[in-house]
Amino acid sequence: MTEIEPTNSVSPSVWRYVRASRAHVVIDAAAYFALMQQAMLEAKQRIHMIGWDFDTRVRLGPGRKLYNLPDRDVQPARLGPFVIWLVERTKGLQVRVLKWNFGALKFIFRGTMILDLLRWWLHPGIDFKFDAAHPLGCSHHQKIVVIDDKFAVCGGIDMTSDRWDTPEHLEEDPRRRRPYGARLYGPWHDLSVMVEGEAAAALAELGRDRWVQAGADPLLPCASQAESAWPAMLRAEFRDVEVGIARTLSAWGGRAEVREIEALFLEHIARAKRYIYAESQYFASRAVAEAIVQRVAEPDPPEIVLINPVSAEGWLEQAAMDGARVQLVHAIAEVDHLRRFRVYSPMNAAGTPIYVHSKTMIIDDEIVRIGSANLNNRSMGLDSECDLFIDAARPGNDHAATPIARLRVTLLAEHLGLDRSEVAAALANNGSMIDLIECAPKDRKRLDPFVLRPLTDAEKAVADNALLDPERPEELFEPFSSKRGLFRRGGLLRRPD
Repeated sequence: MTEIEPTNSVSPSVWRYVRASRAHVVIDAAAYFALMQQAMLEAKQRIHMIGWDFDTRVRLGPGRKLYNLPDRDVQPARLGPFVIWLVERTKGLQVRVLKWNFGALKFIFRGTMILDLLRWWLHPGIDFKFDAAHPLGCSHHQKIVVIDDKFAVCGGIDMTSDRWDTPEHLEEDPRRRRPYGARLYGPWHDLSVMVEGEAAAALAELGRDRWVQAGADPLLPCASQAESAWPAMLRAEFRDVEVGIARTLSAWGGRAEVREIEALFLEHIARAKRYIYAESQYFASRAVAEAIVQRVAEPDPPEIVLINPVSAEGWLEQAAMDGARVQLVHAIAEVDHLRRFRVYSPMNAAGTPIYVHSKTMIIDDEIVRIGSANLNNRSMGLDSECDLFIDAARPGNDHAATPIARLRVTLLAEHLGLDRSEVAAALANNGSMIDLIECAPKDRKRLDPFVLRPLTDAEKAVADNALLDPERPEELFEPFSSKRGLFRRGGLLRRPD
């Protein structure tokens, strides 16, 4: 493997500040898949896909005949054939795909996916690698796609099954169907952010670095070009804006660990004056919980609203993450004297839980951050992560405050089944997200309060010792150390009575 030196961070919490000629937050995977199909159609040199998971059977959008092509040349809808069609259609186009190595064998059970991967492997324009460049027990969790080093997307959305959904999150939506099956999956909420220009070039550099670290041959940067793969029909929310990039990387191959994302969370929580709106798949980070404890104990703390799923997916995640969440929420409640911290779970109009997979935070309508990192210990120190953020207080970024405020209104309106104008008016009149949520109608989409259920002894043991969600890789092999766990000595958190 060819070694390359990692680039230096500009601070302990930020890898790089870069300009984006355009940026846009994409809400839910129906829009994401359609926009990515459009963007990939415009690729000229390289599509670099970096992800936790890919499923070549997913439909990005409609398959269709393009007007300027012969009748026999039809654009496929599924990701696998679509990628092959792209490289055969565009001379010189490279496709590079990097996926976390864990679960590689499950491809055998994904029907035609093994055939798609074989066709990818045989095609000279496509290279597919499994990423094992991390300590045992860690994962490659970034979700990034870069096109021509000029356009990129980063966030929580994977190009895999069980992700597609619309903001309506309809009950039993027949379009929310697993590949080649009759079985439907439940409502799913997620976010990613698209960027163009220097910000995309920085993500391309990060991707090339990861590609080499995973054992592949180095990739040269794409040649400079005027064209961008930005979808023609997408009107950007942000223009000429500075974007910050933060990472998590575990120590590996002689490289030191990177904990920029954790440091940035602590900075952002400490900076909030009025409110924090957050969405996360999990809430299990001891460091983040301690930062919240410090804020809610203040005489006049900011309002903090956290949107979580009712329960984590899979029994392992439920045992580790749900138990830790209960313990942490109890601990925060002991010092939350004004009850400014609330956890809610979204339900669709039929009362079915909407799974929250997004990883976002909005602070005082001044900062928005979106990426792959959850509010759990793994995302702070074990797994490879990448978050982007826009800070309207940075020089030249004051114009970003309006679209950031608009995004918070949009997300609350989606979760509450209200018009954006209703949400904006309520917040302008009162300012409290908690009051808005508590007073919203309950006969439509809604946000239900998180219920603090009792834990079994086994759940308490897993949560107390952070058995499946340690703060550092070496702690995976020290499960009962007195120096670790949710309530380790020396922290602000205290075990609830």
